[in-house]
Amino acid sequence: MHTTPTTHIITRLSADDFHDNLHGLATLLADVVSDGASLGFLTPFDHAAASTWWSKHAPAVAEGSLIIWTAHHDGRTEATISLAFEPKPNGRHRAEILKLMVHPRARGHGLARALLTTAEQAAAQAGAHLLLLDTETGSPAEHLYHATGWTRYGIVPGYATDPSGVLRDCSFFYKRLTPTPDR
Repeated sequence: MHTTPTTHIITRLSADDFHDNLHGLATLLADVVSDGASLGFLTPFDHAAASTWWSKHAPAVAEGSLIIWTAHHDGRTEATISLAFEPKPNGRHRAEILKLMVHPRARGHGLARALLTTAEQAAAQAGAHLLLLDTETGSPAEHLYHATGWTRYGIVPGYATDPSGVLRDCSFFYKRLTPTPDR
């Protein structure tokens, strides 16, 4: 656990913590989708649907194949990021960054960058030295990934729709991490 300069507390969720944080995660997801974030959902997208989506990930969190961090401020879940490890034997050197989201009221405080750094460090400590992610082309997230050393390796036109159903291009990124000395 650590804090950001604006007193956001970033916490890695255990299986029990995940259950206790479902309401906040669902609220965050519903709010950012309603604000237009392209995270795989269409509007209208309510708290119940967001809660159902998050709940489906409880087994992966419990077994450790999915790590989720949250950033809290004043008792509210303001941001999150997930790291999914590749289960195939020939891919155990890689992981994927998923669902980096920051609530609109909390943007501009370095939360996305702090969460991304946290996930990258955890991946390296777990022995993953290749990370992958995708994001909407031209989005603020794409600019973050460029600024933090990620390499875009392609754009797929019309890959996914935004929450209103409009097709958007998607940029795919990778980042090589330095393996930790014990791996």
